[in-house]
Amino acid sequence: MQRYKIVFCGGMGSGKSQAISSLSEIPVFATEALNTDEEAHSKLHTTVGIDYGEITIDDAVKIGLYGTPGQSRFQFMWPTIAQGALGIVILIDHSAENPLADLDLYLESFVGKSERIIVIGVTHVDVSSNHSFDIYRRWLIDNKKRYPIFSVDARQKDDVLLLVETIIASLEVQVEV
Repeated sequence: MQRYKIVFCGGMGSGKSQAISSLSEIPVFATEALNTDEEAHSKLHTTVGIDYGEITIDDAVKIGLYGTPGQSRFQFMWPTIAQGALGIVILIDHSAENPLADLDLYLESFVGKSERIIVIGVTHVDVSSNHSFDIYRRWLIDNKKRYPIFSVDARQKDDVLLLVETIIASLEVQVEV
């Protein structure tokens, strides 16, 4: 059986832990602690280490699902967690104060560090009506960046699976070229 690694990153409250829980076939190893940074987000608990789950694809491929902590004070951990990853899922909280700044931060943190495949999932689109989903496509075009981007609900297995399958399909296309 082949083993791969996919990393979920994004700001606090973007849905990383939920996304991993939605997919994982094993109980998720979570490093949740009481949130002491209520200024950044009002949620009760937050990841302070690594979340870990697993999913099997086609009975021959097992993928480890790793979640990073979202607070910028843990940014020093992100490259270590992403080491050896097949791909990166960037989750952006659409209801955040400045989701485009978050998108820029996470792309800058993970692009160019290796040949990893990146896919973007925008969560909480149903919560915020301050801006449309199209702001992300326009931002990517204006900044000459080409990444698959989807509106997703981290609670929905099929939505999260779409992100993982996009990474796998992108890898297959690269191998065939």
